[in-house]
Amino acid sequence: MNVSATQSSDDLALTAVVKDAARRQLAQHGASGLSLDAVARGGGLDVSAVEALFPHRDDLLTALVVDAYDASGAAMEQADRAAADAGAPAGARLLAVARALRGWSFANPSEFTLIYGSPVPGYHAPQDTVPPASRTPAVLAGILRSALEGGELTPPRRTLPGPSLLRPEALALFGGAPPAPFSDIVERGIALWSSLIGLLIFQVFSRTHDSVRDEAAYFDQAVAVTAETVGLVVPLGEGDR
Repeated sequence: MNVSATQSSDDLALTAVVKDAARRQLAQHGASGLSLDAVARGGGLDVSAVEALFPHRDDLLTALVVDAYDASGAAMEQADRAAADAGAPAGARLLAVARALRGWSFANPSEFTLIYGSPVPGYHAPQDTVPPASRTPAVLAGILRSALEGGELTPPRRTLPGPSLLRPEALALFGGAPPAPFSDIVERGIALWSSLIGLLIFQVFSRTHDSVRDEAAYFDQAVAVTAETVGLVVPLGEGDR
């Protein structure tokens, strides 16, 4: 259930209390352990007040999912604007937004787990979550489009074989398929996006701490290596972190 923009200030304040209590429940018990009764107790509220805003647990979960996608997407967008305004090349912009997403993920591990961890049993995300979820790939697509138009991409050594496997909406997000030699840049961009999320899953869930001495530095290196698959150079100069 979406929170209406016409709600009173009291309703908005109550919604904030409910969401805060729900996030504490996420941190303690995970999304599968979330319940309206527990949220009401955690927020010092009557369960009927919670149900008036979110009739079902899934309504509350959806609101939390939307908030998480919006917050993480906003962090990336802000970082990209700052880098672009400073005249940074596309590779530096990519590193800036990746770092911003990493910073948000470590600051909000429960919310990160909600949107990128294991699916919640019995929960099926509604269409309302699609636009917020699209903010992350939209930032990456914008950077790649800018790099393409600015001549900052190196042509791939080989194009991906076979016909395009893309859905029309993926091409639309990028602004259409570019001509050769960058005709498969959208497919490569999806690989970049999935690699970024996979790297964050490894780091947030402590899968790399036993393997590398400096996880933040390794993150930057991994972003740079992955960016090479789309023909983009990420600067990793001394003191760049």
